[in-house]
Amino acid sequence: MTKFELKLPKMGESVAEATLTSWLKEVGDTIEEDEAVLEIATDKVDSEVPSEVTGVLVEKLFDVDDVIQVGQTIAIIEIAVEGAIPEISIPEEENEVIPTKEIIAAVAAPVLETVSSVVQSSDSRFYSPLVKNIAVAEGISQQELDQISGTGKDGRVTKNDILKFVENRSTQPLIKETTTINKEATQKESKPVSTTPVSVNGGDEIIEMTRMGKLIAHHMVESVQTSAHVQSFIEADVTNIWNWRKKVKDGFTKREGENLTFTPIFLEAVAKALKDFPMLNISVDGDKIIKRKNINLGMAAALADGNLIVPVIKNADQLNLVGMSKAVNDLAQRARGGQLKPDDIQGGTYTVTNVGTFGSIMGTPIINQPQVGILALGAIRKVPAVIETPEGDFIGIRYKMFLSHSYDHRVVNGALGGQFVKAVADYLESWDLNREI
Repeated sequence: MTKFELKLPKMGESVAEATLTSWLKEVGDTIEEDEAVLEIATDKVDSEVPSEVTGVLVEKLFDVDDVIQVGQTIAIIEIAVEGAIPEISIPEEENEVIPTKEIIAAVAAPVLETVSSVVQSSDSRFYSPLVKNIAVAEGISQQELDQISGTGKDGRVTKNDILKFVENRSTQPLIKETTTINKEATQKESKPVSTTPVSVNGGDEIIEMTRMGKLIAHHMVESVQTSAHVQSFIEADVTNIWNWRKKVKDGFTKREGENLTFTPIFLEAVAKALKDFPMLNISVDGDKIIKRKNINLGMAAALADGNLIVPVIKNADQLNLVGMSKAVNDLAQRARGGQLKPDDIQGGTYTVTNVGTFGSIMGTPIINQPQVGILALGAIRKVPAVIETPEGDFIGIRYKMFLSHSYDHRVVNGALGGQFVKAVADYLESWDLNREI
């Protein structure tokens, strides 16, 4: 028998950690190769971690709600190896190894005499096992730990946060004196932002926000506080696109086995406009502007629970309309089925959201950080319009829609923001009715 370490795999660009949401197997269970062992969650995507081997689960190294770094060992699986050499038992006195848990207990024992209780997580604050161990080893009380401002996800206290606290605290007197002296200052520093009290009547229903809902709420507030949002609006005549799609969609479906929607047509126009105006395909890092080499379009997709997710079409400017259609349909289908991978939502440089799907004629979307722009596509409407011809002006029926462009006024001025959305409209209005696909 030999032991295999199941590690948290790399899950995509810039994803360094994940939260363990549930164990699918228990200690003693037999696991087949490629069978899911546990479920994890990153910022927006829930995923399963499969086993790379067949064996028996003998040890779990993390609990539910623990944060795991990419590459860390999550569990130990015992596998049978044919023809393996039996393990040789070495006498304890010749190979004495003190288990990690015993080391922690030995270090923590004298500290616990001065700390009122062992630190622990609560409903409002979660502490990883590493943070708890550091707190115990350094004699940090529950009260002190609860007052540390966290810089991690959802305000979580990270290893760096608690080590910084320990460093600043090391120059102060003993634990009890430090707590007394710094109590007022620490409470002031970590005082939460006051909110308006909400009264609840007997007939009201209290609904707990989902994990994803909390993350989305946090990201939206953070975006508004980060970027100076400004909007430009333009109305586009998409009659040619409407008539062209009506003419070719049946043949496209029969040939490609895919539905031809309006979304890939609009995304193609956006990708072309971004090539014309590359200073909208950027990100802001402090006082620096990062000009992105690739055009990776995010497309907001609605989920069954009402939340939104933004899968990304990589190198969208290099796709023809058939390739764009297949990419859009694939991502939309996997988003609705909860089958997106972490890498599918990473690396976006500009985002498009179709508010017209829900009947809205326009919207003012919030920028998807760290991008600097997002385009909302309004509903296509059949409206009376003035048609200019060489013989004079006439009133006719046209298909029109509003394009709403939100952009970061810190780095994108009104001229650039307006020119960009005008370029998108021009590409849509100049659609060739005789275009082949």
